[in-house]
Amino acid sequence: MRRRRPLYATGADEESATPGGRGAGVNIYRLIKIPACGSLPGIKVRQEASLSNSQLTPGVVPGRLPATAYAANFADVPPPLDPYEARVAADRCYFCHDAPCITACPTAIDIPLFIRQIATGTPEAAATTIWAQNILGGMCARVCPTETLCEEACVREEAEGKPVEIGRLQRFATDRARAGGLHPFARAAATGRRVAVVGAGPAGLACAHRLARHGHDVTVFDAREKPGGLNEYGLAAYKTTGGFAQDEIAWLLAVGGITIVTGRALGRDLTLEALRRDFDAVFLGLGLAATNALGIPGEAMATDAVDFIARLRQTPDLAALPVGRDVVVIGGGMTAVDAGVQSRLLGAETVTIVYRRGRERMGASGHEQEHAATAGVRIVTGAAPVAILGEGGAARAVEFAYVEEEPKGLVPTGETFRLRADQVFKAIGQRLEGVPAGLALEGGRIRTEGPGRTSLAGVWAGGDCTPAGEDLTVTAVAQGRDAAEDIHARLAGR
Repeated sequence: MRRRRPLYATGADEESATPGGRGAGVNIYRLIKIPACGSLPGIKVRQEASLSNSQLTPGVVPGRLPATAYAANFADVPPPLDPYEARVAADRCYFCHDAPCITACPTAIDIPLFIRQIATGTPEAAATTIWAQNILGGMCARVCPTETLCEEACVREEAEGKPVEIGRLQRFATDRARAGGLHPFARAAATGRRVAVVGAGPAGLACAHRLARHGHDVTVFDAREKPGGLNEYGLAAYKTTGGFAQDEIAWLLAVGGITIVTGRALGRDLTLEALRRDFDAVFLGLGLAATNALGIPGEAMATDAVDFIARLRQTPDLAALPVGRDVVVIGGGMTAVDAGVQSRLLGAETVTIVYRRGRERMGASGHEQEHAATAGVRIVTGAAPVAILGEGGAARAVEFAYVEEEPKGLVPTGETFRLRADQVFKAIGQRLEGVPAGLALEGGRIRTEGPGRTSLAGVWAGGDCTPAGEDLTVTAVAQGRDAAEDIHARLAGR
């Protein structure tokens, strides 16, 4: 069995830089403490005699941890507030006039109002205030990067370095209201109009709900087996536990007037031409289904990080999900962090995220980067992949080149290093493919004007398939909601 790495990497080994380079003879992680996995807060990795595999088992194998460890590792992060904690957190709000947090929220929730409603003991009213702007407010409370949106704009953040916990308060209100059976929106009288929504992700669901409230009949088509899109398949399991995505969708559908049809993909089972003929309007919330390519030798040995996350989310027994001993994730966004952290939580001994630019350019927020570090994930920047090395279709290492950013782009320094890896994930972004003919594009996505109007009459679009998409649930919700209002105005003849 291979020798376990020391807690501090100080000597040269196969992970060192090339001879004569700036890292010659010194491990590139010489300044980075590698925590013992058992010491990580909230991560249980106790070895048991009954384990068939462990963190030290070579290759990509399941069952690296004791069965009891998985539930603890994938518990809520962070946990919900209790009523007392919520009142204390709400009391910190200044209830600003012209509050900057509202402007920073893509859905423009009246944040001071809903926090005041929590402070006065009416969380149900707070939830209604939230849902009026963001019907997926429960999910957004869990996954929104509030540290770069509303909480970053909070005046207490500027004054004290500690904002009001807006995201956790939003979750408190929406969870309490849903648990009590509240659904504050009634469907208007049927209009006889029919709208097709393609894509049951955040944009499509928000659009469908708002149209149904106006009395239109909505049919939502989705290529996958379950609705939810990013919320169901693309987010880390510890951010949305207990089947929350499907529970929230079931609650949303209670408004009535929405039919969801799964297993139907545009271009395979549906055509835009037929949808325009059979429905009064069409909304496209397609998301981004294709993954960008690395374009390096050995790429076939890498796995799409989005596929790994989707598989994890749909696996009932996490102990059965194989993970490598040494995992390398190529990329710097939220998907890279989610793949890296969850690999660690599944029992990988070492996980390294490698990004070609500096930390300040990473798509993952500072908060997400800190969370990754807490979980024992190392982040290396300023390095681009050169090749994935292996044999028999199995990865053994990844070779990287140091790069520097210059006005003309990234330029290799001539120095390289290798990281041992039996599992490699690529998380370098996604792209739109299979766009129906007739739709004008901008930057490889569906061009829109105003509230989602495309170049085709009667067709709207929103979410990540448009240039305004930001790979955020909250932004997609705002675009779906606004497109629905524009569709309703058009159908009503206004």
